[in-house]
Amino acid sequence: MGLTSKSTGLSLLKNKYDIVKEDRDMIVIALAGNPNTGKSTLFNTLTGLNQHTGNWPGKTVSNAKGTFKYKDKKFLLVDLPGTYSLLANSVEEEIARDFICFGNPDITIVITDATCLERNLNLVLQVMEITDKVIVCVNLIDEAKRKGISIDIEKLENRLGVPVIPTVARDNKGIDELLEIIYQMINGNIKTNPYRLKYSDEIESIIKEIEPILIETLGTKYNTRWLALRLIDGDKAIFNSIDNILKKYSI
Repeated sequence: MGLTSKSTGLSLLKNKYDIVKEDRDMIVIALAGNPNTGKSTLFNTLTGLNQHTGNWPGKTVSNAKGTFKYKDKKFLLVDLPGTYSLLANSVEEEIARDFICFGNPDITIVITDATCLERNLNLVLQVMEITDKVIVCVNLIDEAKRKGISIDIEKLENRLGVPVIPTVARDNKGIDELLEIIYQMINGNIKTNPYRLKYSDEIESIIKEIEPILIETLGTKYNTRWLALRLIDGDKAIFNSIDNILKKYSI
């Protein structure tokens, strides 16, 4: 038993998330972040008038997606619900984490607030446990400077192992650099090595027992290590998400 290549590609995006690419080469970017970090501002800055809003299928949560072009690439930007974590304690968190894990975006941008960066890094670390393809935006960098907050972007980038871009989205500052980083990452010119937590020998041993079962069932498209961790944690929501995908898209 396992998922077909069709079910884990365009079919899954269209049927589960109502995401339709204009063409197969369009690159899907997920935009994640805590509430009030400037996420919507960045979304509007990148997509302009080329956007559509509605609800996520079967949910009352707003779903915004838009397109933009940079150089020779076309991008589809999906604005995920604002969340503080991906532990699925709310519908918003469940949507965000399921899209990052099962929707397999080509890149996930996590936007943070420079004035309270430590709190925002919780979500960054959780996203990096799911996917290697992460870019961190440290937004509102101007407000941080006004408050006397200094952020060593280079050091933060080295510690996280992914690109970190300082931005002021409302003033278009840092946007050109962000677009170039996206472009270079898509072309394979930027390799990431995201920081991930190391667990006890006992937990790592259990992961090794669970992962082969998940791979046999789901294939290798998803982050089975992260899924194993969520199952070990007793996350019923992730179990339901896996079960729903298998029911809809399995052979």
